[in-house]
Amino acid sequence: MKTSPIARYSLVAALALSTASCNTDKFLDVNTSPNNTTTVPPPAQLPTILVGTAFVAGNTIGRVTDLFVQHYAGIASQPQSYDRYEISGQFDNEWQFDLYANNLNGAQTLIANTQATSPAYSGIAKLIKAYNFALTTDLWGDIPYTEALQGLNNLHPRFDKQQDIYEGTNGVQSLFDLVRDGLADLDKTDNVYIPGATDDVVYKGNIASWKKMGNTLLLKLANTVSRRDKSLAIKVINEVLAKGPTAAISANTEDFEIAFGRTSTNQNPFYSYNISNRAGDQIASKRFLDSLAAYKDPRLPKFFTTTPNNTNVAQITTSPFGTFTGFENGNAAAAIPGATNRSVYTSYLFGVSGDGAVRLLTNFQRLFILAESALVLKTPGDANELYRQGITQSMLKTGLTQAEIDAYFAANPSIVNLLGTDEHKLNQIIRQKWIAFVGNGYESYNDYRRTGYPRLAPALNVTFTPNVPNRFLYPPSEISANGANVPSPLPTVADRVWWDID
Repeated sequence: MKTSPIARYSLVAALALSTASCNTDKFLDVNTSPNNTTTVPPPAQLPTILVGTAFVAGNTIGRVTDLFVQHYAGIASQPQSYDRYEISGQFDNEWQFDLYANNLNGAQTLIANTQATSPAYSGIAKLIKAYNFALTTDLWGDIPYTEALQGLNNLHPRFDKQQDIYEGTNGVQSLFDLVRDGLADLDKTDNVYIPGATDDVVYKGNIASWKKMGNTLLLKLANTVSRRDKSLAIKVINEVLAKGPTAAISANTEDFEIAFGRTSTNQNPFYSYNISNRAGDQIASKRFLDSLAAYKDPRLPKFFTTTPNNTNVAQITTSPFGTFTGFENGNAAAAIPGATNRSVYTSYLFGVSGDGAVRLLTNFQRLFILAESALVLKTPGDANELYRQGITQSMLKTGLTQAEIDAYFAANPSIVNLLGTDEHKLNQIIRQKWIAFVGNGYESYNDYRRTGYPRLAPALNVTFTPNVPNRFLYPPSEISANGANVPSPLPTVADRVWWDID
């Protein structure tokens, strides 16, 4: 049974609770905030929205997009359906509870409570608000934005166009300006409360690190719209670059990621679902395993467990690093590997008994974004060097040594250097970003829709579209509660969001 945001996110806890199954029997209006109180101090509010942001990216939305981009494969229950693009009527809980009721309303409440007295908190809250709104509009397109988060003052908010949300047109504050407002707040010093090691579960009160997160978020947003609005993307990327080489996340230790715990009520949502609760539902995508094996990529055993006892040749991926067992996305005919012969994520994703981090914005992501923009938008930087650094930092993140990385680079020059046409080089950049971001399906799903890379064959036995869906469908609860404002006709999975031009 789906529980309320307050039940799932303790106001004083810094860890998320276990995954809940979907239930659409009980609806909560998207703009009714259970957190709308002025009596909760900022140190109690902050962990709720931070952990909630990691939870929403790593729970159902993370599982679905991870299947869409073929990091993982579904073999039973809901993941099997998602793997075949069956997403009709889904995401009520994520839309109502996780995004609007918890993360966004929580961020808005924290902003209102601290803007005048503790701008360090309001600045962080604005960055979290921007990240969650970006995720929401990237997946659904037009969404409640300017009129959302007003509580009882507006229970039926209009849907703003995604173009306005990104470009700041028609009287709408852009996501870029929201981030800039957050960064401006972080520059202020007149604080009654200062985030600290207990409530700031990401950076332990290090405001300089939050500024780096905000600048990296600007790069991510610019990258998202770079094919639709090149001039805007160039302007924002140059704006960040002008602040200096360390203005954004520039070391793996600065990544915006949120770790979880080892008990059943606070584990990483990927682990909670795939290991603790529904171990029989998902395993590694054979397509992804085969891709890494073909590249002789040393990250393969860092990402997935080996399965040395499997004798089903059709499901085996062999590599210099061992034998792995995956599943062909959407394959209804293949025998499902036994429980002991399934390659699943390793501690790199899951941690030890579920204390792994959900990675949201990273150093390698920044490098791949700048490599792409240098190649395509002609912004400053050496695309090839940035690309090589992106691979290096991803490999270091997994625990590979510099000597191991150097050996791989020396043995595989055609993989670690950009070659051929600009289109081929773009394919290389996005493919490496796809590899590095295993476990973050949302970011890879954005890149795939935006660029068409990496080349992914549709899953087998899909039900209603031959291609990877272009968007999520509006949840039934929103259609029921706010139908007069929901875009009409209702978009289908074949309809592209604004920034996805082809």
